[in-house]
Parts: sequence; C-alpha cells; structure tokens
Amino acid sequence: MTTAAVETLARAIVYRTRGSQHGGIVRLMSPGDLGEFLKPFVFLDLFGFDTTGGHKGFGLHPHSGIATLTYLIEGDTLYEDTTGEQGTLLGGGVEWMRAGNGVWHTGGPAPGVKRVRGFQLWVALPASEENAPAQSMYLAPSQVPQEGPARVLLGRYGAAQSAIAAPAPINYLAVQLKDGERWSYVPPAGHTVGWVAVNEGALEAGDDRGGPIGSGELAVFEESSAVIDFVARGDTSFVLGSAAKHPHELVMGHYSVHTSRATLDQGEAEIRRIGARLRQEGRLP
Repeated sequence: MTTAAVETLARAIVYRTRGSQHGGIVRLMSPGDLGEFLKPFVFLDLFGFDTTGGHKGFGLHPHSGIATLTYLIEGDTLYEDTTGEQGTLLGGGVEWMRAGNGVWHTGGPAPGVKRVRGFQLWVALPASEENAPAQSMYLAPSQVPQEGPARVLLGRYGAAQSAIAAPAPINYLAVQLKDGERWSYVPPAGHTVGWVAVNEGALEAGDDRGGPIGSGELAVFEESSAVIDFVARGDTSFVLGSAAKHPHELVMGHYSVHTSRATLDQGEAEIRRIGARLRQEGRLP
C-alpha cells in the first residue's frame, strides 16, 4: 500500500492595496472601504515624515466609538489627551486610546527628533464599550512583550500578552524577519479576519500569485482560521492583524465609528462638549 502525499493549500490573498498617499501619510484602510470587510480593524495609516520639513504633528482632534493604537517604529513623540495624560512616547512604543464616548488628543515629534515613522490603527469597539469613559495607555518599548519575531501590540501570541485589555478577540503584532527567514502564524480559534501591512522589505505569504507583498502594501487574506506562512525577501518588518469578525454595522461620523446612529449622536455630543471647553481654555481656535 502506498501513501499519497497530501498537498496543503496556502491561505489565499483576496485583495491587495497600496492605499492613497497624502504627504507623509499612506491611508491603507478606512471604514468606508476595507474596514467594512476587516472589522473590527477599520482604519490603518502608515506614516513617515521628516521634521525638517516643518511637520509639527497632528494637532488636537477628537474620536468616539473606537480605540486607536499608534505603533511608533521610529522617533520619539510628545502626547497629550483630554483624559489628563501627557508625556513622551519613545520610538518602539505604543499609544492606546480607547476613545469610547469621546476624547481629544494630540501628538507631535519630540525636540531633536529628525524622523518619525509608524502605523496608526483604529479598532471598532463593541456596543458595551463604544460609549464607555475614555481611557488611554502609553507603553514604553520595554513594556511591549515579544514571542519569537513578533512583538505583541494587542492581544496574545504564544506566551506573550499585551498589557492592553483587548476589547474583543483580536491580535495585532509587529513582526521582524531576516532575509529568507520563515515564520508561520497560527490564528487563535475564531480569528477568521486576517491581513498584513509591510513597512520595510518584502514578504511572500498566502498563495502569493501576485508576487511578494512589498513595502507600503496591505494584503487581505480569505476569511478562514487557516495558518498563514511567511518568507521574508530581504530584511522585512510588517504588522499583522487577526480577529473574530466584528458583528455590528459601522455607523460613521467625521472622527468616529459606532454601532448605531443613537450611539454616534451620543459620542459626537460629548466631542462637542469637550471641544467647547478646550476653546474656553484657548487650546482650540
């Protein structure tokens, strides 16, 4: 009796994009396009700018109904938010802002920093948290746990678990592979949403019919719990997201994403209330 070899099928890549560029920001995902298919991941920016060009940061701006996670690849930044937190986030660190019912925050390069690079992700919150009090957390590089080549920005991978309490079943990892290095990601049970965005280098992944995923590109995998295998082409760094599908509708405001019109109205009312206070304090025009 002979045993036939069993061929395993690679998890298919169903969509690839280089997004749209506005100055030093590349928008790879937004709630009105890929966010609808990748929710709870609803927005992703890859940003990079030289401070010598006069870029002073993002200014005070509001959010509600979501959490934002900013991963600094390079460059220390100053931060401040209306929960009362302020300080300096070091390159390699993580800012987590659960906007909930409404918050304003700002960030900009620290003095002497010449270049800033990173990813900003928005996560749609479940109905139980979308109008909860705002909450922020700022993690130094040493506070971001690592398992193998993966730093755990949110969720859990192997024995490494983020200090941030994930609002739903979700993983967000920052991975670095050397040229030719292989790595396999085994999603937790129920994590059928999966994608990667490459910051540097190139990555063979999935069925790879379109060739390696290059720097500045986002690739979406078919909805499945199957393993995703990677091979680096050149020294490569990327972020990876996997999650259980967010079951709610995305109801959008200018800086907000909620599950219903009523919860959006509540969040935007709180944003206006905080904004009026900031104007009285002379912090907004």
